[in-house]
Amino acid sequence: MDINQTHADSFQAGLLKRTGTRKKLWQQIWDAKLLYLLVVPGLLHLMVFKLAPLFGLVIAFEDYNTFQGIRGSDWVGLENFRLFLIDPYFLVLLKNTLLLAIYNLAFGFPMPILFALFLNEVRQMAIKRVVQSLSFFPYFISSAVTVSIVYTFLSPQTGIVNRLLEMIGVEPVFFMAEPGWFRSLYVSLNIWHSFGYASIIYLAAMTGIDPHQYEAAEMDGANRWHKMFYITLPSLSNIIVVMLIMNIGSFLSVDLDKVLLMYNPSVYETADVIQSFVYRQAFASGGFPNYSFGAAVGLFQSIVAMVLVVSANKISKKYSESRLF
Repeated sequence: MDINQTHADSFQAGLLKRTGTRKKLWQQIWDAKLLYLLVVPGLLHLMVFKLAPLFGLVIAFEDYNTFQGIRGSDWVGLENFRLFLIDPYFLVLLKNTLLLAIYNLAFGFPMPILFALFLNEVRQMAIKRVVQSLSFFPYFISSAVTVSIVYTFLSPQTGIVNRLLEMIGVEPVFFMAEPGWFRSLYVSLNIWHSFGYASIIYLAAMTGIDPHQYEAAEMDGANRWHKMFYITLPSLSNIIVVMLIMNIGSFLSVDLDKVLLMYNPSVYETADVIQSFVYRQAFASGGFPNYSFGAAVGLFQSIVAMVLVVSANKISKKYSESRLF
C-alpha cells in the first residue's frame, strides 16, 4: 500500500506540475497578447502564400487540366521530369544557368563584403552616410527601370558608351543583341542593383566588434590595412559563411525579371536559362498553359537547391563554427 500510495502521490504531483506549467504558459501568452497579435499577419501570409501552395506541387506528377482540377487530372508520375531532362536543349539551359550563377557568386558575393570593409574605414560620418545611402538606393528601383537605364546607356545610336567609342574611332556595338555580352551585363547589373543593400548585414555585424581589439592593435603598431585584414575580416567570418550558404541555396535561381527584360531571340544561346525556358514553354501565349511542366521544373530546381544547401552546411561544420542547422 505504501508503494502504491507513493506512486499515486508522485503521479498526482507530476500532473499538478504539468497543469501549473500550462497555466503559466497561457498566462504568459495572455500577458503578451498584443505582441502575439503583431505576429498574426506574418503567420497568415506564410500559411496562405508559402505553405498552402505546397499542396499544389502534386500537379508536377500529373497531366494537369484546369477544367478537371487536381483530383480529376491524369496521373503521369515522373513523365514531366523525364521530358525536361531528355530535352536536347536541357544541356544548353543548364550551362547558361550554371555560368550565370557561378559568375554572380564569384563576383557578386565578395562585392558587399569589400564595400562594407572600406566603408567602415571612412571616418567622416556625413560622407559615410551619403555613400551608404547612394549605394543601397538602386535596390529599391524596379528591374524594369534598371534595365531601361542599361538600354539607354548602351544604345547603339544615342548611348553614351557608344558615343565614347565613336570618339576613339571604334564602331558602335549593339551590346544588348550580342550573345557574348549578355552574361557580363547581367552580372554587372545584378551587382550594382544589390551590393549596397547586401552590405548592410556586414556593416551591422561590424558594430559588434570589440573596439578594444583595434586599440590593442594600434598599440602594437598596426595600420588600417592590418586592422582590416586581421581583426575586422576574421570577425565577419561567421556571418560570411552563413550568407554564402544562403547564396548557394539560390544557386540555380537567376533574377528572372532581369533576364526576361534583357534577352531576345538573338542572345538565346547565352541568355536562355531554365526559368526563362519554363516561362516560355509552360506559360506560352498560344494554347493552354502547361502548368504541370512548369511545376515539375520548379520542383527540380528546389530539390537541387536543398541538396546544395545541405552539402554546403555540412562542409561549413568541418571548417567553421557557423552553420544554418
